[in-house]
Amino acid sequence: MNDLTDRALNLAHLGGATYADVRMVHETTQTVAVRDGVVEALGNSENAGFGVRVLVKNAWGFAASALLTPEEIDRVTHLALEIARASALVRGDPIDLGPPVTSRGSYRTPVQIDPFSVPVERKVEVLLAASAAIRRNPGVKVARGSLTAQRTHKVFANSEGAYTEQEIIETGCGIIATAVADGEIQVRSYPNSVGRHQVTAGWEMVEAMDLPGNGERIGAEAVALLSATPCPSGVTTVILGSAQLALQIHESCGHPIELDRVFGTEAAYAGTSFLTTDKLGRFRYGSDVVNLTADAVRPTGLGTFGWDDEGVPASSTPIVRQGRFVGYLMSRETATRLGLASNGCMRASGWNRIPLIRMTNVSLEPGTWTFDDLLADTDEGLYLETNRSWSIDDKRLNFQFGTELAYEIKGGKLGRLIKNATYTGITPQFWASCDAVCNADHWFMWGTPNCGKGQPIQIAHTGHGAAPARFRNVRVGVVR
Repeated sequence: MNDLTDRALNLAHLGGATYADVRMVHETTQTVAVRDGVVEALGNSENAGFGVRVLVKNAWGFAASALLTPEEIDRVTHLALEIARASALVRGDPIDLGPPVTSRGSYRTPVQIDPFSVPVERKVEVLLAASAAIRRNPGVKVARGSLTAQRTHKVFANSEGAYTEQEIIETGCGIIATAVADGEIQVRSYPNSVGRHQVTAGWEMVEAMDLPGNGERIGAEAVALLSATPCPSGVTTVILGSAQLALQIHESCGHPIELDRVFGTEAAYAGTSFLTTDKLGRFRYGSDVVNLTADAVRPTGLGTFGWDDEGVPASSTPIVRQGRFVGYLMSRETATRLGLASNGCMRASGWNRIPLIRMTNVSLEPGTWTFDDLLADTDEGLYLETNRSWSIDDKRLNFQFGTELAYEIKGGKLGRLIKNATYTGITPQFWASCDAVCNADHWFMWGTPNCGKGQPIQIAHTGHGAAPARFRNVRVGVVR
């Protein structure tokens, strides 16, 4: 690959580029899905190609191709140069990439069992056993399950001397039970909603999740929800389970700290952010127990890697400390506008897309409470778990979430099962109401493999660590 990357970088330099980089990506994905005891899908796909990005006269150019030959390297590099020169006809702000990035080395996701080494027959067996467990309850109308394995091999080189190789391995799995009665539908998912939970790890993750062992419980909960008490309306205390809290972090914390959104370059599609640069280091984001970190180094996180797609090494960045907002997700270009260096948050969804600022692993740090003590300390409220729906405005301020499951809290104990639970809030007010976070024994790294951003849209994989946390004075139910 060295010869091809050098060829692209040399051509870019001769063509007048003051900076250039090239990414070569080969992605392999395997999917298995079952429905109601029948194999619904078996899929294997491969996707490979390269992209060249150049900076000419203060303007970017990018071009890509699936054909990896010397002749195509030449054509694509020349095309990227032409695009940059055309873009330079419209004057923009000066682009400063900051200190040179000269990373060199290799990285591979640590795995115990390569998911691609596990026979398809074994994967089907696991899903069929989970499906059978779900369907033991006759009230379940649909039982689904899926497994995903993905291997991404990346080569990155730039004109500043960087050259890195990475192999990122991801494994995901999930089951869903759907119960129907009298025109009502209730759904329960495990380990998480939106089809699956996914991590940077191997087949050992699927074994740890034990889909067959949880199938009967998930099916029974779906059926029980049909006759559960509807969510009350009012203002109360809520405890969010870690899976629901992970999505809360994603939507109300992860997206607003993307610095490109702050500067307005995402306004057309995903919106901007209320976290303008004058708030950095000054703004009260939450209570004193709220500590958020963005990192690309924690085990199993979907935002864990060796280097981002600008060659910047993986790192850990404080985002909120004791409730105070202190950090952004940044690229090289945006970081210099604040007098900072990139913290390695540029990622592209494939070889034919330019890198964007994306969440790494944005996590709420553990607190000091055990879950039992937190529950016992709560006189009245709701416990909410597993996301069902979400909505948030384009500045990431006003939100509403619905959960699959909820329980009434009375006298420090879980009470009646609650269905169709929803809660609403305003981001800084909501996080200011957080008065307790459970400890590291309850902390879990969740994977979100479906984060959309960019035009054309790019789907990113992000991680969010969380333990259950308590929030006071939260509006729940339908607003009347």
